[in-house]
Amino acid sequence: MTDRPYVILNVAMTADGKTDTVARRGAAISSPLDRERVDRLRAASDAIMVGGRTITSDDPRLTVKSAALRAERLAAGLEENPVKVGVITNASLPAKSRFLTAGPARIIIFTTDQTDPAQIERLFEQGVQVFVMGEERVDIQGALRCLKEQGIHRLLVEGGGTLNEELVKNNLVDEISVYIAPLIFGGANAPTFASGAGLERQEAISLEQTRLENLSDGGIVLHYAVRTGLAESSDSRRNFKNDTHTSAN
Repeated sequence: MTDRPYVILNVAMTADGKTDTVARRGAAISSPLDRERVDRLRAASDAIMVGGRTITSDDPRLTVKSAALRAERLAAGLEENPVKVGVITNASLPAKSRFLTAGPARIIIFTTDQTDPAQIERLFEQGVQVFVMGEERVDIQGALRCLKEQGIHRLLVEGGGTLNEELVKNNLVDEISVYIAPLIFGGANAPTFASGAGLERQEAISLEQTRLENLSDGGIVLHYAVRTGLAESSDSRRNFKNDTHTSAN
């Protein structure tokens, strides 16, 4: 047993490692096949986490698109959609944002003292669980402990780069799945899978490839285990029928 969920980090990037163009407007990278794969990942998770920039720039729904997968969750005694989790320094979100309204789904936001107390009250009124965990930066380890206490055993993380880097450098990731699209975006300032301050070579996180999928659309999916991660326990697994390679936003 551990004090945090089993964490799977999923990302779609171009062959040159970009997760968006320099315009940062959420350029499409995933193919229809990859979106189906992601949908299955979501359906098999207790919660989906994204960072503040992803919430404010992309305003993701973070719901399971497939009606069949939602039905399987309901048949298994689960909620129709996983819990939506936001990690954001200042949670000044529009009341009608897709992140807050698409569902049905339970919503948890981890934020800091930078969020106006009146805004926190408004979020409470919308049924959002809000946890203030830090003065200027969210205590990510504390957030994961809180999620485990909330019954989250399997957590899917969908970016962005700052959140990815924070989780990886603190040894809080167990698996990484990377869809590499047959595209080149270029751009020195285009976002990448992990951003932040970066790591020295001696601090690099070691990965072990567990599987590789070649998709008919020309993309590939790389699956890694993070060597410092946790062994997946039975309470972190979620199995559904028809678990073949087949689903974001």
